[in-house]
Amino acid sequence: MKCPTPTHLLTPSLLPRYFRSLLRSCARQSLLSTAQKLHSIILTTGIAVSPNTFLLNALLHVYARCGFPRYACHLFSQIPHSHKDTADWTSLLTCLTKHGATPAHGLSLFKEMRKEGVALDDVAMVCVFGLCARLVHLEMGRQAHGCLVKTGLGSSIKTSNAVINMYVKCGLMGEARRVFSEMDEQNVVSWTVLLEGVVNWEGVKNGRVVFDQMPVRNEVGWTLMIAGYVGTGFCKEGFFLLSQMVLGLRLELNYVTICSILSACAQSGDVMMGRWVHVYALKSMGREMDIMVGTALVDMYAKCGRINMAYDVFKFMPKRNVVAWNAILGGLAMHGNGKIVLDIFPKMIQEAKPDDLTFMAVLSACSHSGLVDEGRRYFHNLESEYGITPKIEHYACIVDLLGRAGCLEEAEILIKKMPMPLNEVVLGSLLGSCNVHGKLQLGEKILQELSELDPHNNVHHILLSNMYALAGKQDKANSLRQVLKSKGFKKVPGMSYIHVNGQVHQFISGDKLHPEMQEIYLMLEDMIRRLRLAGYVPNTASQIFSGCDGSESNPEEMEEKELALFSHSEKLAVCFGLINTRPGSPLYIFKNLRICQDCHSAIKIASDIYNREIVVRDRNRFHCFMRGSCSCSDYW
Repeated sequence: MKCPTPTHLLTPSLLPRYFRSLLRSCARQSLLSTAQKLHSIILTTGIAVSPNTFLLNALLHVYARCGFPRYACHLFSQIPHSHKDTADWTSLLTCLTKHGATPAHGLSLFKEMRKEGVALDDVAMVCVFGLCARLVHLEMGRQAHGCLVKTGLGSSIKTSNAVINMYVKCGLMGEARRVFSEMDEQNVVSWTVLLEGVVNWEGVKNGRVVFDQMPVRNEVGWTLMIAGYVGTGFCKEGFFLLSQMVLGLRLELNYVTICSILSACAQSGDVMMGRWVHVYALKSMGREMDIMVGTALVDMYAKCGRINMAYDVFKFMPKRNVVAWNAILGGLAMHGNGKIVLDIFPKMIQEAKPDDLTFMAVLSACSHSGLVDEGRRYFHNLESEYGITPKIEHYACIVDLLGRAGCLEEAEILIKKMPMPLNEVVLGSLLGSCNVHGKLQLGEKILQELSELDPHNNVHHILLSNMYALAGKQDKANSLRQVLKSKGFKKVPGMSYIHVNGQVHQFISGDKLHPEMQEIYLMLEDMIRRLRLAGYVPNTASQIFSGCDGSESNPEEMEEKELALFSHSEKLAVCFGLINTRPGSPLYIFKNLRICQDCHSAIKIASDIYNREIVVRDRNRFHCFMRGSCSCSDYW
């Protein structure tokens, strides 16, 4: 930006106004470098002194507009209180909302504005509701809503949309619908924000009702509905809408839309839709694919069990940042490819600076692959070699690594030395390791600590109950389960699902509701017979019933346990896949809980008997079964 008038022709009294005009122009055009030069001149010439404090206001607006909250806050503190107007407060609030270190900083400023009696405008209120939405701070959101009503600013479409969004993010759909219905008029943003809330909180069926009522639909509305369908397993409906959007209405998918749909595919495991979007991205973007889209593709393929495809996409990305690297490292870790993670990690350091998430992926990879020494080394070198202060998540990873390897005493010592308070993730990981390695006494101690952390969370009691039963202490197991029953606690049922011919088929243990259940159980009977001939022995020790002592003296009890094992959800999903896919094709199964030892053993043998690759994604990782072995090497 060139100065319109030579400064030597201006009188000293005109100089401040002249610089203010230039700074305002810089703010409008976000010309940071020019503004910094002007700032330097102002400082060296001493122009910005009383009574010319309005130059500080102009500088504040420039730095706030260009996204430099630290400088903006410093300038704001230098302006006398009497010279701060609503525009100054709002400018800083907007900057903290968009660029602040934490959303809480913005809310603190809003509280100060209220305390000082600063007049509020639409811009300030939109910022506040945005901050409340990000923090899911309902109490502050309600207060701000009350303030909005009192000041009479609630009639603005922009502020009403911000209120609706705040209630949507906080899960109060009744309040969101009420604000929506009370609006004098709604625009496409109003409808889209409401649609997002309904899809996320009330389900895709109710969302479709809102979608069909929308007078105008933009790309965001279409994306929300498509991603909602795909993410919840309604793949055909999602694909139909996508074809309508692209082929019927000729709407283009931008990188935000593509990433949203790929994220939904990753969540549901729908690789068919993911591949379609991949082809679309290649045709529309060519080789210069957006880095966010490339990362989303890596994440989608990895979470759908196609780690080789994920790696291929990653290798051919024209540019890769730390987010892309974290996606592939995390994917490889989930698939138990710890050695590959450690092999490529040095190359990452040449391309991108590792962050917290990077080392969570590295430590997780070491944990799932039994690389104990390597994991220890990375953890202990986090700060000294990579400049990263270990967080609670890193401690959780190393405790998990040590626990899986049976180094429970070392894990317990490490927990005691943690510089931050314990959380349920760290203790829950150690309790799981106690279960695997039969450390009942330590498990009891950990459960007591977990109960003190969160007295209302009873999930871990089930694990300890099973440990009691397996140790022959049935009285204690039954007593613990009675306590849980009296509290109304219900165990999360095991569920597995499989994608076949564009549809998701879901099963629960002992399922009888699927339309093909008769054929499935006939296949299951045949599969169990062939598994037994191949050496399979049901692991009834992992099937605990209330009132049973785990002994093998009761034939009826043993038969009941075996039947329950045979009808686990993942076995039913495998049988359905064997019936409905061509011989030799791979099966991909997704499970909500950790795969049990019996199903793991059975599917290993089944992969050899039926000459199938069977990939199972459980709550923690992937298991790739081929030719009678698993990628986890029986270490999970």
